[in-house]
Parts: sequence; C-alpha cells; structure tokens
Amino acid sequence: MTRKSILLGWLQIVLGLLVFALGVHLTIFANIGLAPWDCLGMGIAAHTPLNYGLSMTIIAVVVLCIDLLLKEKIGFGTIIDALLTGNFVQMFNDLNPLPLNQKLLPGIGWMVLGFTIMALGMWIYMSAEQCCGPRDSLLVGLGKRLAKIPIGIVEVLLWAVVLLAGWLLGGPVGVGTLVSTFGAGLVLQLVYGLLHFEPRRLRHRSLAQALVILTGKGGTSLDSSCD
Repeated sequence: MTRKSILLGWLQIVLGLLVFALGVHLTIFANIGLAPWDCLGMGIAAHTPLNYGLSMTIIAVVVLCIDLLLKEKIGFGTIIDALLTGNFVQMFNDLNPLPLNQKLLPGIGWMVLGFTIMALGMWIYMSAEQCCGPRDSLLVGLGKRLAKIPIGIVEVLLWAVVLLAGWLLGGPVGVGTLVSTFGAGLVLQLVYGLLHFEPRRLRHRSLAQALVILTGKGGTSLDSSCD
C-alpha cells in the first residue's frame, strides 16, 4: 500500500459510508422498528437536544474509546466511520421529502432494500483496507474476552444490552427490530456472495501502519484483520 492508495482510500471510505448511511436511512424510513444501535440513537435523541446523527456520532466515539481501552487495533476507517456515518444518516433523514412509511409489508420491503444498500456500502469502505467501524471492533474485543462463548452469542448479548437501553429511552422497537436482528446478516451474506467478497481475506492497515506509510518512515507491515 502506498501513500496515494491510503489517501484515495479515504475517499473510498467516505463514499462507502454515504452508501451505507442511505441504507440505514431506509431502515428508519420503513418505520416498523429499528435495529438495536439505531434504537439507542433515537432514544438518546428523544431525551437530549441532539438529533439522531449527533447521538449516533457520540455513541460511536464512546465505543471507539472503549475499543482503545480494550487495546483493539483501529485504522483511519474506524475514525472516519465514527465521525461521519451518523451525520450522513441524519442528512438523508432531513433531505427525504416523503412521509414515513405507515404500512407493515412495504416497511419490510424498505428494510430489506436498506440492508442491501448497507451491505454494498460496507463492501465499498471495507475494501479500502483501513479497518472496520467502532462497533465491529467492540464485538471483536468482547469476543476475545469471552472466548468460551461463540461470537454469534456475544453479538446477540451485545445487541440485547444496546436494545434494552434504547427501549428504556423510548427508542422505536417493533417488527423491524426482529427483521434487523435476523434478516440483516442473511442479506449481507447474500450480497457478499454475489460480489464474491470475503471480508476475512482483507489485509487491513492500522492507524499506526497507515501513518508510517504516509510519513515514509519505517516499514509497511500488514494486518490480516481489524482485531
């Protein structure tokens, strides 16, 4: 990886996050309940002067700090994700001139479309190989410390805690929450299969490694993952 590829990678990450944010917006527009993290963001927004975008940015920065405490490797992609994604979603929420969906079946359709677009966005920004988002790094960090528990169960437990906090704060919970919990991963796997994309084969550069390349000091060793 060269200095030019890292800088172009930042543009790729921003583009991918824009696409991803459009997908998240559609899951909100569906208006049938939100995924756990979005539910928490809406719950915080309901009790503070913050809008959804700023609430999600604060959540992402807090999670990023936890990642650092857990000594997880982060990259420029992690930081850009934390700072931009929530605000991009808020931008789409503000720009959409249509009223929120009010029917269940169309809502499920909007949600599935949103998952598909989210998967495309993840494919774009993860392909820049500058590490994953803060929440993915948190899951990896927790998984390491709960090594005897399957990572899928760890993810469900994390989602349960986040969803409970969001629900207690008044975040929207409904059929869409169940659809998100069980359907998002299936759509993601289908899209990745069609794209022949395998995230575990990516060779991510951590923040320190990217800085070495940008400054031209030292070597250019590689990470095989974000963890």
